[in-house]
Formats: sequence, C-alpha cells, structure tokens
Amino acid sequence: MSAGSIALSPEEVVWRPKFNPWLIAGVVALAAFMEVLDTSIANVALPYMAGNLGASNDESTWVLTSYLVSNAIVLPISGWLAGVFGRKRFFMVCLIIFTLSSLLCGFAPSLGMLLLFRVLQGAGGGGLQPMAQAILADTFPPSQRGLAFALYGFTAILAPTIGPTLGGWITFSYSWRWIFFINLPVGIITLLLIYRLLEDPPYLARLRQAGVKLDYIGITLLALGVGALQILLDKGQEDDWFGSQFITALVIISAVCLVGLVIWEYYSKNPVIDVRLFRNLNYAGACVMIFMLGVVLFSSLVLMPQFLQTLLGYTAELAGFVLSGGAVVLLLVLPLVGKLTTMVQARYLIAFGWLCMALAMFYSTTRIDLLISFGSATRLRVAQVIGLGFLFVPITLVSYVGISAEKSNAVAGMINFFRNIGSSVGTSLVTTLLARRSQYHQSVLGSHAASTSQGFDRLVTGLTRRFAETGLSPADAHAHAYARVYRALQAQAATLAYIDVFWILAVGAAIMFVLSFFLRKNDPHGGGAEVAI
Repeated sequence: MSAGSIALSPEEVVWRPKFNPWLIAGVVALAAFMEVLDTSIANVALPYMAGNLGASNDESTWVLTSYLVSNAIVLPISGWLAGVFGRKRFFMVCLIIFTLSSLLCGFAPSLGMLLLFRVLQGAGGGGLQPMAQAILADTFPPSQRGLAFALYGFTAILAPTIGPTLGGWITFSYSWRWIFFINLPVGIITLLLIYRLLEDPPYLARLRQAGVKLDYIGITLLALGVGALQILLDKGQEDDWFGSQFITALVIISAVCLVGLVIWEYYSKNPVIDVRLFRNLNYAGACVMIFMLGVVLFSSLVLMPQFLQTLLGYTAELAGFVLSGGAVVLLLVLPLVGKLTTMVQARYLIAFGWLCMALAMFYSTTRIDLLISFGSATRLRVAQVIGLGFLFVPITLVSYVGISAEKSNAVAGMINFFRNIGSSVGTSLVTTLLARRSQYHQSVLGSHAASTSQGFDRLVTGLTRRFAETGLSPADAHAHAYARVYRALQAQAATLAYIDVFWILAVGAAIMFVLSFFLRKNDPHGGGAEVAI
C-alpha cells in the first residue's frame, strides 16, 4: 500500500507532541547541525590527514567525496526508510551510526579505513537532516512552521560557514582526529534526549502497519546514479571533465540510471522515491529554488575565502573571520524571517531574498580587487548573506504547500537532497569557471602586454634596475623582473575570473527572482495552506 492511499483521521490531523515543541526543535536541530558541520569541517585538515596517514593530497580528497556520496544516496530515500522503520527509530539509528563512525574516523590507522568509516558516517548523517526537518513540520502547526524552520536554518546555513574555521582551529591547536571526536559527546547527549522526547505521529504507525515492499531496482538505480553524479561533480575539474574517460563513464552511468530511476519510480506501485510529487508544480518549483540556493550558498562560501587566501595571503583563520561577520548577521535575520512568514506570503519573501542576492552579487563584481581591505571584505560578505536568510525559511515552508501530512518525510528528504546536490554543483561550477576564465583573461592580458610593448618594456626595465640594486646580476635581475610581472598578470587574471563568477551568480539570482512569482500563494496564518494532493 502506498503512502498516498493512507487517509488521516481528524485526530491524526490535529496531533501534537507531548513535550514542548521548541524543546524538541532544539534537540533535532542540534543533531542536524552536527551532521551539516561534518560536510565542511574536514576541508582544511586534508593536508594533515594525508601527511599523517602516508597518502598524497589528491588521495586525501576522497575523505570528502566518500562522505558526500553516501550522504547523497541516503537523503532522497530517507522518507521511505522512515516509513519502513518508524521515524524515531530511523532517526536514532542514523545518529548511532553517525556517532560511532565518527569515533572510528578519529582512530583510523590508514586512509583506506578512514574512507570506509567516512562512508558509514555519511550514510548515518544522510537521515539526520531530512528527519529533523520532517519532525519540525509535524511538531509545529502550519502557522508556526516558519519560526521552526528558522531554527533549522541555523544548521543548514551557519554550519557550513563556521565548519572550515572551526576545523582549522582544532587541527592547528590539537589534531585532525579531534574534528571527529567532538561529535561523541554531542551525539550521545542528543541520542538520550531524542529517546526521551521524540514520538512518531499516528499516521506513521499506520504507514508501517500497511506494509512496504522493498524496491530493489529503485534503490540500485538510485545508488548508482547519485553516487556517479556526486563523484563526477567532485572530481570533474581535477580530471579535466570529458577529457577523462573515468568522468565520461560516470556521466553516462549517472544519466542512464537517474532517467531510468524516474521512469521506474513513476510507474512503481511501491516507489522508494515518490516522484509523483513533482506533478505539484509548486513543490517542483521549491525544489528548483532550494537547488539554486545550494548553488549560491556554497559558491559564495568557496569564492570569498579562496580569493582572500590565494590572492591576498590571508590565513584560513583570518578568512574565517571574514565569513563570521555574515554568520552573525544570519543569526539576526533568520528569526526575523521566521516571524515574517506568519505575516507575509512566502513567495514575496522569496522574491525579496533573490533580489537581495542578485544585487549583492552584482555589488561584489564592483568591489572585488587586489586592494580590498579586511573591513570591506567583511561588509561584502554581510551583503551576500542577507538574501540567504530570506530564502531558506520561505522556500522550505512553501515546499509543503498543497502536500498532505503523510508525505512530509518524503518532502524533507528531497528538499535536502536538492540542496546538497546544489552545493556540489556550486562548488564544481566555481572551481571550473575560475580555472577556465583565469586562463582566458591571462591570454587576453598577455596579448595586451605584447601590443603595448613600450609600456611593458619600461615596467620590465624599472624592475630590472630595482633588482640589480639588491646585488643580483643583470641576467638574474632581468629574469626576476619578468617573473614579477607574470605573477602580477596571473593575479589580475584570477581577479577578473572571480568577477565573472559573481556576474553569473547575479544573473542566476535575477532569474530566480522572476520565477518566485509563479509559486502558489499560501496563507501566512496557516489557513488553506494544507490542501492534500
């Protein structure tokens, strides 16, 4: 029997938990925060892991890829798994797997063992985000969901922001192993609280009693398709995309399996993923919006610290302080947006968020240069995150408009899946565009240097004279002068590439601004928002 055929009784529709909803919200948000933090906290520790475990830097990147792959496979089927095992039980099992695998990651004696434990950690973590969101959706009435999702927004947006800074501090001060050990006390405390506070709504018990058949073909297509997609996004630029037979094979496998998955699940009587939900254009639009939010969020998270560290010489810690300014602003904006969702239609808040994002990205194209100060970079980051606060909560809220209550687990799983895939696409997009556009601008600037040879010659002559005054021979001074000019040209080319990427993000945000007005209306007070399909 499918989830869609379960009819809810009036008692089930008005069900509310025994304990304070905000206490439950805080506990599940803590679990989700811990999981999201682990998607980015290990980034800065990769060189230390490679050195300690006797691996190369390229091999160490699989520490991130292995986690993301298993995480991405579990996310879209988490709603189905919650229906099979019960949401509380599934949530606790995921938390146990995540916590124990974190302990094993910290004790890993080799890179191979670390990758195995990271796969387990990603699989366990894959159920924490969507289940936390689904629990909030069921725990709070529609009129208060915006405030609850604002709390969840702290985990989804702030955790990736502080992850690299926290990971760098722990690695520099103690050891890379402690970035995994810190999950233990949080995981144990959260597990005990969830066991005591959490309960499943009555409709979930009825779903379990109805029985669910295992969709072997759907699960196989999902694992192959999503796994191949995640690996090619993570390794594509490193292996030169279609110049690599490995990446080309992954593209084919991913395309065939994902298309086959959609067709199979649409006609399946017991689908592991309810693709029929996408017939609701409002839900489909919310998935597109959250995907683009993931692209913009992680693109900007990569762009700013990378620009500051590679071109301006900032340390990872100092670049993290620049990002922290935006994190503080989000702490203030998210509760405000949560309150606004009870007074203003979600689509108008989404439109305002995309407008702010488009203007911020355009502003970034005018402010990014090699002379930007720490204060200016911090203010620029603040401008970039204001729009994020007006996007995450309303998009999550509008994804439930017109969706019946028993499908909240499936909605949460897919929304988090699209956001995570968007983050992978955004990171891959940034690294590829920066490399390609830097090459383009370097060739253009190089041709200008050749065409204005008189000014170029004067620059080289002046630098040669300056180096010669330090005691270098004429030949060495001349070589040093050319090297200095070439480094300056590379820096300018890279800066122009960053500007190009911000332009692309601005255009993407502007397109989303227009599409926002095609979303369905919702009643901010909750009336009429819950129309089953």
